[in-house]
Amino acid sequence: MSIDAQVHTPRAEQDEQSIDIRNPADGSEVGSLRCATQDEVTAALGSARAAQPSWAATPPAERGAALRRAADALRGGARELAELNTRETGKPLGDSLGGIEAAISTLEQYAELGPVHRGLSLRGAVTATDYTVAEARGVAVLLTPWNDPVAVAVGLIGAALVTGNTVIHKPSERCPHVGELLGRLLQSSFPDGVLTTLTGAAAVGRMLTEQTGADVIAHVGSSAAGASIARAASVTGSHVIRENGGNDPLIVDADVDPAWAAAQAALGAFANAGQICTSVERIYVHRDIAEPFLTALAGEAQTRSASGTFPPLVDGRMRDAVQAHVSDAIHQGAQCLAGGATPTGPGSHYPPTVLTGCTDAMTVMSQETFGPVAPVTVVESFEEGLRLAAAGPYGLAASVLTGSIAHAQQAIAALAVGTVKVNAVFGGAPGGSAQPRGISGAGFGYGPELLDEFALVKVVHISSPQQGA
Repeated sequence: MSIDAQVHTPRAEQDEQSIDIRNPADGSEVGSLRCATQDEVTAALGSARAAQPSWAATPPAERGAALRRAADALRGGARELAELNTRETGKPLGDSLGGIEAAISTLEQYAELGPVHRGLSLRGAVTATDYTVAEARGVAVLLTPWNDPVAVAVGLIGAALVTGNTVIHKPSERCPHVGELLGRLLQSSFPDGVLTTLTGAAAVGRMLTEQTGADVIAHVGSSAAGASIARAASVTGSHVIRENGGNDPLIVDADVDPAWAAAQAALGAFANAGQICTSVERIYVHRDIAEPFLTALAGEAQTRSASGTFPPLVDGRMRDAVQAHVSDAIHQGAQCLAGGATPTGPGSHYPPTVLTGCTDAMTVMSQETFGPVAPVTVVESFEEGLRLAAAGPYGLAASVLTGSIAHAQQAIAALAVGTVKVNAVFGGAPGGSAQPRGISGAGFGYGPELLDEFALVKVVHISSPQQGA
């Protein structure tokens, strides 16, 4: 389906639906986009299937060159795309631009890594040759989120395309205009049918994942949606890569500076209004420093709230969900030290919130809140904090603030998550990757390992023919 053909305000057919978006900062209208129909989804899958053999046969260096052209196109449209992202999702403009810069860098990295994505030689008989080759899986369906819509989408798109797959991308229904513009910027760098963007809500996602046609599905989003996709793939046979929800803990040990620890906790819980997959979702602080830590954390929240620049939540539905978690905690006995109430006025703003006296029976501790909430449990020992942090069905990431190498090593061993961060709630080397666990997903979502996820390995054995007598 043509990218340009997706933008419609009127609906000519009864089975078409549109997505209407309002700016979460002030409630103003951003625009309306038409959702793809079943016929358009089927056509897109067919076009991607038809284009895939030729794209896979394209020399890897040429595929890498196409990614570099796409990076240049993205660089040229960065400002427009960032401003649209800010209007559509509320993401601060600087963060929006940062996400696009990361996306450009990722395309350039994959442009280099793709042509050197190599197999292995195997040792066998002297007169035989054994080796492995990586082959594209085929058609890749990519379902991407709204909280970092360019960087996440482009990482998956770049890895899938450079390994010879064709791509159908469905951006989140919470940022369809960003997804549409991103697709328009990238599409001209590739042959027809190689990259298609489809706009739609959950129904379009189901059309793409529940019918035969996708060889690989990559999903970044909620655990519930990821589980549904995995169930569908067990029928269709699609390979699934999932980075799903997290309920990431932060353990604050007794031997760290409480003000520094509070600043780290605030960064982890409040950055992008808490709408980051690896946000700090629950905090376990040692009693020895709990009082100054909580005082400093409440101050961090109040400073952000008073700044006038704290970003909104993506929409009213998300704000209602966050408030429900906070209200449940307070009803069960938690004390609110900052924030905790939905403000009046336009948009979907919610203040940075600090809760203490929290227990694991509270929803705010047991589930992903995905908002600017820092719920705190005071513990008597590092071991108690580690035990509580390690509990639960999620397995995305965890953070530990400690001056003890022994405690850091204990945490690394005990926490069943894809990423353990010691003394920094965010950060990591370029090209890093991780495998989520539990209901947080499966498979590598980033880095060089993502190329392996989008490829199949074929083993080749060549022997010498038997000579006649």
